[in-house]
Amino acid sequence: MKRQTRSMLFCCVGLALAASAIDAHGQDEPEPLWAYAFGTPPQPGDAAVPQSPPTRNLRPGDDAEEQTRSRRVDGSSATYSLVEIRDGHDVIDWFPGDHPPMPDVIRHGPASLREQRGRGCGSCHLPNGKGRPENAPPAGQPVAYTIKQLQDMRAGLRYSADPRKPNSPTMNALAAAMTDEEMREAAEYFAAMPWTPWMRVIEADLIPAMELEEGNMYITVGKEPTEPLAGRIVETPEDEHQANVLRNPHSPWRVYVPVGSLARGEALVRTGAGKTTQCSVCHGLDLMGLAVVPGIAGRSPSFMMRQLYDMKRGTRKGNWSELMQPVIANLSVDDMRDIVAYLASITPPAPVATR
Repeated sequence: MKRQTRSMLFCCVGLALAASAIDAHGQDEPEPLWAYAFGTPPQPGDAAVPQSPPTRNLRPGDDAEEQTRSRRVDGSSATYSLVEIRDGHDVIDWFPGDHPPMPDVIRHGPASLREQRGRGCGSCHLPNGKGRPENAPPAGQPVAYTIKQLQDMRAGLRYSADPRKPNSPTMNALAAAMTDEEMREAAEYFAAMPWTPWMRVIEADLIPAMELEEGNMYITVGKEPTEPLAGRIVETPEDEHQANVLRNPHSPWRVYVPVGSLARGEALVRTGAGKTTQCSVCHGLDLMGLAVVPGIAGRSPSFMMRQLYDMKRGTRKGNWSELMQPVIANLSVDDMRDIVAYLASITPPAPVATR
């Protein structure tokens, strides 16, 4: 992924005002570029660069011995090389005890794409279903909800409000290639794992210097807080090597949110603050989801913000998305940012022990 320099990021904060939607008062609303991991607004004619199919080929210019050397992560007895780690068609599994056995669609992708080496669900969403800022965290979501999202993608009802988002067309193509049985297998697999915390949310005015992997995520490069957060939410791995190079699903994340956003978000989530419906009405008292309604407590704020903005722009459609329209109609982009900041800060309830 292309990375932007720190100086470019400072310049691009103000440019975020150019990409917009229309709010309830007919005013332009800025695209939350931080949620889509871009530093500048999309331009007419922009489109996603197609993602290449997974491969085990050595990367030209990189040391071959380094790419094939066995690696380990703490707490795992498994060993994998970088070539194996990067192969999304044969998903690695550092911690097989964390989850049920992976069905073929999770490990290798849809059967109809085997010759093309389609991605397994676990390659992007991770075998434990926690996902990453650039994609969805499906662990613990109701089976019916996940199936409905896959069906909507297959039907062309879900795409990104930012046309450059690279994994949006990839996901739609994978969903279109899945059978109904594979959709159910994937949904049941992810639903079997409870959602547990793995983010640390911090209110801040200044944050360490960041580099931006466009369409992907922010990477911490500084040590001291010198970069203005400037109204964004910045989601970044605590350890970039563990999270990105080794794809360690136990490696946690740090989330910087604007000062005051948690209190404002709590008011909107818990009471509606005269602008919206209390989230618990549909998402459950613990905000962990009900039936075909997703859990939203303790999940990626970047992902949740994209969903709200996509709905507001009309690029995420479907029966249940339409029900969200009156809920978000009076919310500004800043309101939605505060909501997802607060939701990300919630510690999900401990899983109930089963016999």
